[in-house]
Parts: sequence; structure tokens; C-alpha cells
Amino acid sequence: MSTATGSAGPGRATAVPWADVVMSAVAAVSWALIGMAGTAAVGLRLLDADTAGSSGPMAAAVVALAVGGSVTPTGNVSMFGLSGAVADTTVDVMPLGVGLVGALLLSLIFLRSLTVAGVAVSSRELAARVGAVLALAVATAGGLAWAGHDVITVDVAALGVDGPPGSDGGGGLDVPGLGDIGKLLPDRVGDLVDAEVTVGFAVDTAPTLLAGLGWSAGVLLVALLASRRAPLPHGWDALHRVVRPVVSSLVAVLLVAVAAGIAAAGYAAAGDDHPRRIAGAALLGAPNGVWLGVSAGLFVPWDARGDGALLGALPHPLDDLLRTGTEEPVTLGALAELDGRVWLLGLAAATAMLLAGVLTGVRTPVGGAPGAGGFAGRCAVRLGAATAVTLPVLVWLTEVSVGASLSVLGYDAFAAGLDLSGRLGAAALLGAVWGAGAGAVGALLAWACGVAGTRVAVLARGAGDEGSSVPAPSGPYRPGLPYRPPDPDTNPYLRLPGARTGAPEDAVPGRSAPGDAGAGADDVAAAPTVAGPVPPPRPPRPDRRRLWPDRVPPPPPPPPAPRRSAAREPGGGDEGARGSGGR
Repeated sequence: MSTATGSAGPGRATAVPWADVVMSAVAAVSWALIGMAGTAAVGLRLLDADTAGSSGPMAAAVVALAVGGSVTPTGNVSMFGLSGAVADTTVDVMPLGVGLVGALLLSLIFLRSLTVAGVAVSSRELAARVGAVLALAVATAGGLAWAGHDVITVDVAALGVDGPPGSDGGGGLDVPGLGDIGKLLPDRVGDLVDAEVTVGFAVDTAPTLLAGLGWSAGVLLVALLASRRAPLPHGWDALHRVVRPVVSSLVAVLLVAVAAGIAAAGYAAAGDDHPRRIAGAALLGAPNGVWLGVSAGLFVPWDARGDGALLGALPHPLDDLLRTGTEEPVTLGALAELDGRVWLLGLAAATAMLLAGVLTGVRTPVGGAPGAGGFAGRCAVRLGAATAVTLPVLVWLTEVSVGASLSVLGYDAFAAGLDLSGRLGAAALLGAVWGAGAGAVGALLAWACGVAGTRVAVLARGAGDEGSSVPAPSGPYRPGLPYRPPDPDTNPYLRLPGARTGAPEDAVPGRSAPGDAGAGADDVAAAPTVAGPVPPPRPPRPDRRRLWPDRVPPPPPPPPAPRRSAAREPGGGDEGARGSGGR
């Protein structure tokens, strides 16, 4: 009996279900890998990047970059036997669209596996589940390092190169002090525009393994902090009511912002000449652009530098700001000088923060601080601390460093680069300020509308929040608390027969209670809920106007009795004999 009761309680037994742990970890990591690989392959196909090489190794390299891995490119130029031509490329960017798909699938399946543990999960089981997922994630990163290497061929003419520096586009090469030497060099160096660059890439094993471990650990940490319904070990009750409402609000707002960015990309693709490129770029890097815009809208300063063909991949007016070729500070004011509509970006970012503040006020338990001021102060401190950590992380994730160059005999024939880096210190400070302000304003709005604490999670209600007006969760062997104290005046089932005190709660003002002097016979508004024993129903009175109640004709009368005949039978003389003998 004790075993059954313990298994039905709020937690499960301390034994770790290893079969379930291993199978859930395999399912989580497998589906995350399938989602990321599929997203990368579709994005590369829409960008027509798979025409230069095999799509499998390229997708593996993109997935490795999405989890924070490192890819080393190597280049070689082959053009009519010319030696001394060198191609150099650098790639340091995280395609967050691919990583976001994997993070959502990994966290969803991992949190789903925790629901079988009940209201609370043991520390041993939680550690076993996390460790199994981390181990499989590292093994998967090793598989990406094994598969992510290939060689692709890039046509220089497709990059928009008209010829080497100093050439007039007709095959000549003008060197200062020497004149046109294009005809003096073998194999016509002036035909560089027809050259083909062979670029190889390989995923670095050690950095990718470490990045896979860190990425999976970060995803699981955010999932545990953002999920308001996943169980936690005993003693972690503070996370239910303090951390989870804030983190879940920020995560929800960031996901809504990404969805809005994808919708905007779809609208732009509908009226563009190359919709496939916009769709592919949005699929791979929509979170990059959206979260960079959110940080810029919150006045986080960025340092940027770009030149060459990569400037065409930047949105307006950022491309115009970087065409000087020098490092420029990118701020909301500097962008607004080129296009006044950029101020709408700041308005959208402020609205997103206000939404996070309202969600925090709705999901945070009200108890613990008297009045609206104390509740708003708690929400402001918590959201400010969470945003001070989140905003620098977003800035770090959206940093970009991409470069490509082609040099022949020391002359740069083609060069393109893009560097975007944010200031993490300013991001942390601005995150704290914006979070505190949004938390306070959002909590006050929730309080004024009467929705403060109305969406508190079940686990946060039973987390021991002193003074909370939200009842604790009920279940087997744990009945729920009543909404108000028991009162015989309002609950007829608690009232003794014949005893009644006070006026009922639903009495109409100005009317007398039943039984009082002066009460009318038709005054039933203040009648008690249960007046007394109900008498048995009276039988219906027959309707004498009808011959038959059921409107069915009566049965026919019985046949008449048989009549006696005057003639008697031969034995009938005995009666006369007995009569004479009696006399």
C-alpha cells in the first residue's frame, strides 16, 4: 500500500528509468538534427548554392556553423596555368534560423519526456536526462565534422568582377610606373574575369565538438528556465515563481519577433524579382536580422565595416552607411538620418519590451508584496535582471565576420568583407534599464486591468508563495481549497433543519425575508435555496368531461348471463321427495 501511495504522490521513485532516458535523448537529438539539416538544405537550394557543390557536405557545414562550430575554407585559383593566384575566405557567422529550428525541437521533446515524472523530478533523473542529451549532441557534432568537407567551384564572373584592378575591362593590366603589362604576362592575365576559383571547406573537429556541447547545454538551460509546466527537483521552488515567469515572457516575445520577421520577408518576396533568394535568406538567417534589429532599436551601438559585393546583402539604409569603406558606428540615430522610417524600428522594439513586461505581470504570482507598487517593483527587478543577460547574448549571437578575397601576383583582383560587432557592455546596461522600465509599466497595466497573476502556472501556485491569492493545485489525496470560508447562511447543506440565522447573501435590498411580518405571499426573491422537505406530488385529478382519460374507447360490455329453462332434468324429483319427507 505504501508503494502505491508513493508512486501516486507528487514525485516519482528515486530510481532512474534508464530505458526512457536513453530513448528520449535519442529522439530529441535525432529530431533536432533532422530539422536543422532539412532547414539548411532547403535554404541552400533556394539560394541556388547547391549548384556549386554537393548539398550534403554544405548542409553539414551550415549545421555546424549553426551550433557555433568552426569551418575553415581554403582556396585555389586555376586560370590558364597561372601560378601565384591565391583565394582567401573567412566565415564567422551563425545561421540562427537553422539553430532555432533545432533548439525548438530539442527542447520540446526533452521537456515532453520530463512530464512523465509528475509534479517533481528527482535530481538524479534530471542529471541523467541532461547528460544523455549532451553526450548524444557531442557525438552528433563529431558526425558533422566528419561529413562537412567538400570542394566547390566559384565563377568569378558571377561575382560581378569586371577585371583586375587597373584594367579597363579589355584584357589589359595597368601597373603604375610600368604601364600596360597584360600582354607581357603569359596566358593573358587580363582574362582574369573568366577565372574559376576552387574553394574547399572543412569543419574543424575540436571547436565544433566544444561548440556542440555548449549549444546543447545552453538550449536545455533556457528550456528548463522558460518552461512553466516542466517539473523540477524539490528545493527549486523559487525558479517556478521568480525566474520562469520572466524568462518565458522574454522567450515568447523573441519568438513572436522572429515570426513577424518571417512574415515581412514573405511580403517582400511576393513583390521581388528574386523571391527564392529572399525566402532562402529568411529561412537561414531571419533571427539574425530580427534580433539585430531589436538590439539596434533598443539603442545598442554597433561597430560595422563592409565593402565589395557583400554590401548588396545588407538591408537599406545599412548598406549606404557602410559604403565609405571605413569602420562606422551603427546607431539608430545614424540610420534614421539616412531614412526616417528607421525610427519605427525603435517603436517596435519598445513595444516588444512592453509586451514582455505585461506577460511578466500576468504570469507572476501576486502574493509577497503589498499593493501595486510592491508587485511592480518585483516585476521590474526580475525583468531587468533577465534582460541584462539576454540582450548581450543576442548581440553576441548576431555578430558577423565574413570575408572573401582573390589576389594575383600581389594585386587584389576581388575583395569583399563584412564585419558587424556590438558593444556587450552597453547592451547589458541598456538591457537592465529597458527591462526594469518595461517590467514596472507592464505590471502596473496588468494590475489596473485586473489580470495581474491570472496566468500563474500550476507549479508556481504550489511553490509556497506566501500570501498568494491563487489556490494550490488539487488532486488525489489533496483536495482543493474552497473559494470562501464555510457559512451556513450561504450554503444550505451546512444548515441544520429548522435553524436559520441571518439574511441570505442573495437577499434583495428593501424586501423582507420569508417568514417575517409583512412579507408578501408572492415575495420569493429572498426565499432560501432549500425550503424544506418536498411533499410527494399529488395524483392528477380526472377530467370528468371526457368519457375515457386516455381517449381510448371502453371495452365492450360482457355478454349476458345464460337464462334458466322451465323444464327440469330427470333427477330433479329428488328435491320434491326431500320436501315431502320433511313434513
